[in-house]
This record gives sequence, C-alpha cells and structure tokens, in this order.
Amino acid sequence: MAFYCDRCMIVFDIDHCPFCGKTKVREARWNDSCFLCEKNIIWAQALEEALKEKKIPVVLKKRYGIGMTLKAGPLMEEVKIYVPYSCLRDARRILKNMFPETEN
Repeated sequence: MAFYCDRCMIVFDIDHCPFCGKTKVREARWNDSCFLCEKNIIWAQALEEALKEKKIPVVLKKRYGIGMTLKAGPLMEEVKIYVPYSCLRDARRILKNMFPETEN
C-alpha cells in the first residue's frame, strides 16, 4: 500500500512521512499531486517538455520569489516538479532516463 503526506506531497510505503515525520497519513489517491524532483529552471523546463510529450500532467513550482531570483539570477532558480500519483511511475522512469544520477 502506498501512503501519502499532504504536507510534503510525497508517496511512501511506511506508516509515517519519512521527511516530516507526520503520522496522520493516508492512502495515496490516483489524482494526488506528488513531488517528483527539484531541478534548476532550465532542466525543469526540459523535464516538463518530456513529461508533456508523454501526456503526463506536470506542475512546476518555483522555490524562490521574484526578489531572490532577480538577486541570484534567473538561471539559478530552483523548481519543484509535481505529477499526479497515477503518473508517478512513468514520470520517474522519464526522470531516470534524463538524469541517471537521480535517486528515486
């Protein structure tokens, strides 16, 4: 059984979230938005295109606000990438093909 943490938006197979320790977790649902990875904006956009090409819905959430991005530079922007639970396995496969060093 796959469990889901609403706070961290991750899927796992133990009875508590391995990241935040939350014990009030639930069974993952097909449409839960699940964290896939975090990448630099350029690589995030490349991954987004690869996922969309395979008809996998994807959401990119920027980590920093506009102020930090302007100060550090737009190419330093970090982006968190989310996909539905129903597509997570396929998305992880694409991620691994594009970035073999990624742990998942």
